[in-house]
Amino acid sequence: MSQAGYPDDLLYHPEHDWARIEQAGGSDASAPEATLGITWYAQDALGEVVFFEPPPLGTTLTQDEPYAEVESVKAVSDVVAPLSGEIVAVNEALAEDPAPINEDPYGAGWLVKVRLRNPAESESLMDAETYATTLHG
Repeated sequence: MSQAGYPDDLLYHPEHDWARIEQAGGSDASAPEATLGITWYAQDALGEVVFFEPPPLGTTLTQDEPYAEVESVKAVSDVVAPLSGEIVAVNEALAEDPAPINEDPYGAGWLVKVRLRNPAESESLMDAETYATTLHG
């Protein structure tokens, strides 16, 4: 398991999901992209993640709506989209071995990358300090 932490360069959703917003590099460089995953808190609460099936490329995510499930030794839990957009990449390696979700939730344990439909939605997300405060309050 990884160390508890909440990187400052991420934005956080109340359902324990994170987003790292990046400028797109492809043919549509005007549309930012975001890498999405679950927080350290979420993976710790779940326990050992034993299964993750990524949604197909091209799937449209809607902010605050579930888009996938992670299964752990304790439970099956929805993964909620912190932002809306179209999936442009999935972490296929997690289908074979979901351990990085626990071991490196902000690095190798990322789940999907999306081309953002409405970048202004990011204003509704929390910074690391605010998110950490919600966990202890």
